[in-house]
Amino acid sequence: MSNDTHENELEQSLREAGAGAPADWERLRSALAAEAEREDLIDVAFEHHETPLGTIIIGATREGLVRVGLPTEDESDVLQQLAERVSPRVLRSAREPLTQTRRELDEYFAHDRRGFDIPLDWRLVNGFRREVLRATEQIPYGRTASYRDVATSAGSPNAVRAAGSALALNPLPIVVPCHRVLRSGGGLGQYRGGPEAKAQLLTLEGAA
Repeated sequence: MSNDTHENELEQSLREAGAGAPADWERLRSALAAEAEREDLIDVAFEHHETPLGTIIIGATREGLVRVGLPTEDESDVLQQLAERVSPRVLRSAREPLTQTRRELDEYFAHDRRGFDIPLDWRLVNGFRREVLRATEQIPYGRTASYRDVATSAGSPNAVRAAGSALALNPLPIVVPCHRVLRSGGGLGQYRGGPEAKAQLLTLEGAA
């Protein structure tokens, strides 16, 4: 077969595929993503998930959940962060930590879950910030703590501002419940998803 003939057949196939229904394209995309996952070509898999807050993005490495992007965040910024700080091999694809995350989030928003058992990949935070978030993980459902409380639990009681920064940039909101941290003198404080989302989560937990 000549190159010209092969190219003409390829062009015809692409035209026929382009005329297909969106569902056909989605099946093809899913099949290609599944094959890439089997071949270990994806370092970060991500999916979209509908929640009462809106559509969120969840990303996971093979180690665990690495990123939760809230509706107020720009999707391209979330994916760029993953590409730059984890790996450029980022693709929308199913993966067990994502399946588990979706299930547990649904249970949480349905009042059927008070804590998450999802394996976490902490590589987007380190040092004191990681200690702050690990302390935040320990705040019980339906309870709140102050910025000073989490700074103290993280080992630096006077580093209140640094603790606030760590919480404001938490890459795993909801799952690592930074919404449970409030200002000592009153007020919600900062939240990556915005004050409305923070209030909504606190109301859900009966902590508002």
